[in-house]
Amino acid sequence: MSWFQKLHIFPKNYAMRKGDSRKLGVSLLFFFLMGLLISPELRYQLRSLIEYPLHYKEYKQFGIRIPSGYSVHGIDVSKWQQRVDWTRVKKMKVGDVSITFAFIKATEGSWMKDPEFDKNWENARKHGIIRGAYHFFWPNISPKDQAAKFIRAVKLRSGDLPPVVDVEETKGMTKSQVQRYTKEFLTILEKHYKVRPILYTNRDFYKIHFADHEDFKNYRFWIAHYHVSDFDMPGDEKWHFWQHSDRGNINGINERVDFNVFNGDSVALRKLCVP
Repeated sequence: MSWFQKLHIFPKNYAMRKGDSRKLGVSLLFFFLMGLLISPELRYQLRSLIEYPLHYKEYKQFGIRIPSGYSVHGIDVSKWQQRVDWTRVKKMKVGDVSITFAFIKATEGSWMKDPEFDKNWENARKHGIIRGAYHFFWPNISPKDQAAKFIRAVKLRSGDLPPVVDVEETKGMTKSQVQRYTKEFLTILEKHYKVRPILYTNRDFYKIHFADHEDFKNYRFWIAHYHVSDFDMPGDEKWHFWQHSDRGNINGINERVDFNVFNGDSVALRKLCVP
């Protein structure tokens, strides 16, 4: 029995009757086109398959200035980097700089899971890169719903970095609302994963919304601040990760990628991870 005879959506012996094989082809094409119309995920996967690179660019340098004085370097990726060849990422080394960790986008809002997350999440760890998952937070959407989306998508294991909440837009919310809803989201994640999350934002957003606020005093911060040789946090707070460029090049990724450093050595990074 052929495969199309086993499909229950067609009557028995449908394709055996004269002329019906052509109708079957038309019907399958119709269902496929309807799937493309209805499903953004299917459209993305088809485009990804078509655009899958026959080869990856090879870089001699990272293409950016790497801040001096830091020994632990990483990247962060999402669907915008398309398919990542983690073997090439792991192997690239320029001087004494190589990639130790990677933050990987998992979810956004209460509805979107990054279509490249599962592959990136599995393969980063497989190739010996310390991985962390992040959620792009919308302050105008229920923190409970957003946390539920992230928790369904991300299963942390020993050696993974704590979960990250990316807060960089107000979405029309007031300062106090941004603070309250962000704190609620962080609390839900900490209760579920039994580890204190990391808070990502840019330096200006941090200064306006989180600096000197008691609710955020004990969190670890990952701060975006580009194209400077070094930087300090407002006040006397300490940063743990610094996203210093959004224009880096690395083997295994054909698109530009964000580069980060960790404010400590490799031993300190591993102590930060899930036990």
